[in-house]
Amino acid sequence: MTARRRAEGFTLLELTIALVLLALMGAVLYGALGFAGTSWDKGEAKVDATSGMRLAQEFMRAQLEQQHPLRMRKVAEFPLLFVGDRNEIRYAAALPSRVAAGGIWYYRLAVGDDARGPLVLERMVPDVNAARVPDFNEAERTVIVTGIAEIRFSYYGREGGSSNADEPSWRDRWDNPQRLPLLVRIDVTPKKGPAWPTLVVAPRNAPEAGCRAFDPIRQACAGV
Repeated sequence: MTARRRAEGFTLLELTIALVLLALMGAVLYGALGFAGTSWDKGEAKVDATSGMRLAQEFMRAQLEQQHPLRMRKVAEFPLLFVGDRNEIRYAAALPSRVAAGGIWYYRLAVGDDARGPLVLERMVPDVNAARVPDFNEAERTVIVTGIAEIRFSYYGREGGSSNADEPSWRDRWDNPQRLPLLVRIDVTPKKGPAWPTLVVAPRNAPEAGCRAFDPIRQACAGV
């Protein structure tokens, strides 16, 4: 009688055990799928961050290597349109002809002050015949990448008034209006993840290329 009853179906205990095992298997499967999804999302985020970093670094390298020794024509001693401090850099460089008909533009690169942490490039057409160095009040603005906590620039070169015999050195500010730095170093710290690899760029043009007459003794431009 007992054997015949067992052959007809499961007991309540057996059904309970089966349901518990099924629930455990479902929980394990759900956890595994959740972990896989999280890993996938993190992987995609890392790929996106790495891609953004590389594109931003390639852009900065191309821009800073193509610095143009553009000088103000009506300001005393014809200073270069190049200003650098720890948190931002201003420089003149060519704009590709496919963008706004090309030409030499004046740029400022710095981290914006909003919550996204944007690395911002501002650009404008400079008036080299103005009575003072232009500012960026009406500049065009482009966000290169977001999520940046800090960008730090360093400059390698000689101080203003020094001769070619003097040793160049690294500094956080470039205040020599007659020379471009020999090297520019850029360190970027994102809001998340490790710091970007240090980028070191060498400007291609010598500062005297922007002068009609360059005084090698004073190391200053005598005419444009």
